[in-house]
Amino acid sequence: MTDVLAPSVIRSMARGFSVFDLIKTAETMKASGQDASVELLYASWIQQNPDNPLLYAVLFNYSVVLSDLGKLQPARECLERAIALNADFMPPYINMGRLYERTGAIGMAVVQWSAVLSKLPQINGGGITYKTTALNQIARTLEATNEEESAEDMLRQSLEIDPRQREVAQHWLSLRQRQCKWPVVSPWDRVDQKTLMAGMSPLSAAAYTDDPMLHLAMAWNYNLLDVGTPPQAMDQWPLVEQKPVRLKIGYLCSDFREHALGHLLAEVLALHDRSAVEVHAYYCGPQASETDPLHGGFKETADHWVDVSLMDDAAAAQRIAADGIHILVDLNGYTREGRTKVIASRPAPVIVNWLGYPGTMGSPYHHYIVADEWIIPADSEKYYSEQVVRVPCYQPTNRKRKVSDKVYTRADAGLPEDKVVYCCFNGSHKITRFTFDRWLTVLGMVPDSVLWLLGSTEVNDKRLIDHAAQRGISADRIIIAAKLPNPEHLARYPLADLFLDTTPYGAHTTASDALWMGVPVLTYSGRSFASRVCGSLLQAAGLPELVATTEDEFLDKAVELGRDQAALQALRDRLKANRDTCTLFSPQILIAELEQHYRRMWQAHVNGTLPQPDLRNLDVYLDVGSSVKHEELEIQTLDDYEGWWREQLQKRHRFRPIPPDNRLFQG
Repeated sequence: MTDVLAPSVIRSMARGFSVFDLIKTAETMKASGQDASVELLYASWIQQNPDNPLLYAVLFNYSVVLSDLGKLQPARECLERAIALNADFMPPYINMGRLYERTGAIGMAVVQWSAVLSKLPQINGGGITYKTTALNQIARTLEATNEEESAEDMLRQSLEIDPRQREVAQHWLSLRQRQCKWPVVSPWDRVDQKTLMAGMSPLSAAAYTDDPMLHLAMAWNYNLLDVGTPPQAMDQWPLVEQKPVRLKIGYLCSDFREHALGHLLAEVLALHDRSAVEVHAYYCGPQASETDPLHGGFKETADHWVDVSLMDDAAAAQRIAADGIHILVDLNGYTREGRTKVIASRPAPVIVNWLGYPGTMGSPYHHYIVADEWIIPADSEKYYSEQVVRVPCYQPTNRKRKVSDKVYTRADAGLPEDKVVYCCFNGSHKITRFTFDRWLTVLGMVPDSVLWLLGSTEVNDKRLIDHAAQRGISADRIIIAAKLPNPEHLARYPLADLFLDTTPYGAHTTASDALWMGVPVLTYSGRSFASRVCGSLLQAAGLPELVATTEDEFLDKAVELGRDQAALQALRDRLKANRDTCTLFSPQILIAELEQHYRRMWQAHVNGTLPQPDLRNLDVYLDVGSSVKHEELEIQTLDDYEGWWREQLQKRHRFRPIPPDNRLFQG
């Protein structure tokens, strides 16, 4: 393409440009082939801005332009000027060496590169380790004091030095999710998208994209690299009775305490039929308070209570094996205090994934996953490494949860008396740009409404409010709820008219809390486990019409209910009438069904028909799925998800053949 702007116009443009404007305009011209205009633009700006404090950086950019045009001597002169202005700016030395190399002056090139080495402190393996360790520790400390942006910066510096730190990448991404910094996956020159995606934890991935095939691949990758292979794994369990009168069920969990999962499990151990099941609870969490009633309740209702939190992985596995456990239930999965490395040693013949982690483990040793008909439909089983077993409703609930006697008013919460109050009390890490923009669309279509959100940090809350303002929603329509103790928090729930769910990681415990308190929840179910839990809860609570399966259906229902107080009241009345009889709040039904599954699982082991996880091609699925920019394409809205995946796989297959598997690629 020829240059289209006259030289006089370009000189005039340069006169008023900031450095940012200059670079952006030059990039645009370069992309359209206007190389001569780019050269003139830089030359004019430099001539007109001799005292700009960033002149050294502009000179460096100009030298790149000249070098690309083959004008090596002027390019070298620009670099010399840049070095004279800022001797600590390293890129000119690197490029000067390259220019000398291009002209055959190898000795001079080495001199330039040696200058870089002399200006940097000595770098060796130990030094790098010390520096990254210090940065990571600073980040951890800053995060603990809610200085999340500073913590994020420390982690980024650490990744700059060593991009291979998977744990640091996981932490950096989870911080950005919690701060609602979009895009979350934001690569830079030292760390590309695939490196970040490969480092993302499975739990963060559940909140990042509704892509169950990618979730499986990422879980497999996490298991392979972060859990690893234990020194020894058991394949015989001599202390396990083959024909027991009662099955010994072991529950391994870090959350037998005051915790969201602890509340869900509160009645589970006590509801087991002791004529059929002997309950062993293995606690692997932090030191619990002596006054924690949940922790005390678990101790009392388990037949056997063992604290393995201070045992190493091998010792904990040996203890479980010594207890002759038939079926070990992993209640944590890939969550913070989970002990997957204990489970990797296979301390029991049968291992089950249930409740704590909303998705597949992608491991070679989890045989079963507990779900229900809604969470994992039959045609979605291909996205799970475990065999699916189904109960009426996957999530138990605590019917004895404490609710404060205080009667809250809207004035107490800073809510308007005469407007529709939409709420969402999910953690901020579940709020994606797609979800938030949908909520703002609803607010725009229901002018007499506000959105009530659970508070995060002041900076994060302001970020969401500012984003809303950019979409035309005034700050007074986003109301932040201060964090309260759980009994008080539950007591204020009824101030809301309708709970709007997040996606792809929806409300789980928060949904059952809302429904228990009589607040209807509207959800948008996708294809992944975490996105479908809330839909399961609503159906079990007798409100299936509040489960949307398309974006339009979610928006239409949210607006329709926001304009119809009578319809909202009817939903509240139905929740109240059904609360004591519906499936959701009848955990005894779930536990009885679970015990039947336990018997079938044990029989499968005895018969030698225990399911074995199929982990073929998951490296390929990880590579392909990690290349997609999920924050530009909301996978949940794709009509033909499997077709879309097969198209991506075929592209890969053309240059790197893929063997057939039983999931999405048949060759």
